[in-house]
Formats: sequence, C-alpha cells, structure tokens
Amino acid sequence: MTKTSPKKPLKTTTIKTLEDIAVLREGGEKLARILNTLRDSVRIGMSSGELEDLARDLTTAEGAVPSFLGYTPAIAHRPYPAALCLSVNDVVVHGIPNEKPFIIKEGDVLTLDMGIIYKGLFVDSALTMPVGEVDIKGRKLIESGEVCLDAVIDALKNWPKDYPKGIKTGDIGHVVEKNLAYYRKTYGFNIVEIFGGHGVGYSVHEDPFIPNFGMKGQGVTIKPGMVIAIEPIIAEGKGEVKIDKDGYTYRTVDGKRATHSEHTILITDSGAEVLTLAN
Repeated sequence: MTKTSPKKPLKTTTIKTLEDIAVLREGGEKLARILNTLRDSVRIGMSSGELEDLARDLTTAEGAVPSFLGYTPAIAHRPYPAALCLSVNDVVVHGIPNEKPFIIKEGDVLTLDMGIIYKGLFVDSALTMPVGEVDIKGRKLIESGEVCLDAVIDALKNWPKDYPKGIKTGDIGHVVEKNLAYYRKTYGFNIVEIFGGHGVGYSVHEDPFIPNFGMKGQGVTIKPGMVIAIEPIIAEGKGEVKIDKDGYTYRTVDGKRATHSEHTILITDSGAEVLTLAN
C-alpha cells in the first residue's frame, strides 16, 4: 500500500491494488454514513461550527481521520483548518465552517464536502441540499449537479461498451456539458470551469485533473484500477469566482448560488463502482 502525507497532493495517476480497493470500499461506506448523518442533522438556526464538531465526532466514531484537516493544496498558503468544507449560497467550494461560524437559514443552498482517511487511504464526497423551503431556481440548481453526476456515473459504468478504446477525461467533461445543456438554456446555469474532479486514494488529490467540460476522445485515459472523484460544480450565474482573504473560500463574482455533487468511483474492467454510497 502506498501512503502519502495528507498535506501533499500526489502528482501522478495510480492504479489501486485489490487490497487497496477493499479498504476504499469500507472507507467509502463510512464517508457516506457520515455525510448522510450530517445532512439529516442540518436545521435552521444551527451554527456551521456545530456541523464541524459533529463531522469530527462522526469521523472518529467510524475509526477514520478527516483528510481535509491540515491539508495544504497547491493553491493555498496554509493548511485547511477544518474537517468539513461547508459552502452556502454564493460560496462555491472550500467554505470554512469554524473560523467565522455562520447560522444556517431558511432558504439556504448548502454544500457539505468532506474527505476521510481510513486505514491510510482517502475517499471524497459532497452533496448540496436545500435548507427548508428553497425557491424553484435553487432546487433546479441542486438538481442540475445531481443529474450531471449521475450521467457521468452511467457513462463510467458503461464505458467498455460505449467507449471501447477507453473513456477519457474529455469524454467525462463532455457528458457533464451535454447534461447541463437543458439547465443552461432554461435557467442560465454554467460550469465553474476552474474546478473539477481528480484522482483519489493515496492522497486527497491525485492526477488526473478531470474538467467538467471537454471534447470526446480527448484527454487522459481513465484505466481500470484507477479511483477518481467526479464532482460537477455548477453556478446559477456566469461561474466566475473570486477568493476570500482566508485563502480558501471561493465565491461567485456575481453573487449567484452554486452547487457541488461528488462521489468517489472505482474504474473496473467491466465498468465502474461508486464507493461513497451507504449500504
């Protein structure tokens, strides 16, 4: 088993062993349970800090370690200070829940993004949820991310038949664009192009980077034994972003809301398996 520090990304693509895959399956189920419990615990008037505390407690109870806590991605100047990324409304990704805690309100569009390390291996997942009554456009925004993620999962599960020469990162991005087309035309939603999916397993982030846009047949081939995180990130507006002074919190420039849906997926000879689902 290859191990790496959670403080460093792994700039290579990796093929996981059968032993690795067994551990990643366990870790994926554990992360799914954690995120489902967090989602079910969200209530109007709750502090973001409460969710962070709960995320840490749940992770410990599962015998795992938060993978984001203390991790320093290439774009950052300091380690990430929380276990959970909690992004609300115009925050696209990497909202910090515990440095300046906020109160969750009726009508919020709230993303829970989390990774864990279990037995030395990493899994990653995210979901966006409505808090209480959310307007139709907000609900459609959340729906668009889920639809795009499900479409990529279907493509990966069917890649040997539909992509006999191998499915590439450009094919994945093309699937996201194709399935967002209705929402773009009807509601004006757009991909946040600077963010995308990535390899995972031996580190929080591994190569390849997987954009949520692309051309068929282009890019890196996704091979059996690779484990990847697929994460459509979509904005209600133009999708342009800016970063807060904290060095992590990315917001939309136009103040529009964003959504983020993510699963960790194993690529197999016969298709693909979603690892971050609870049984």
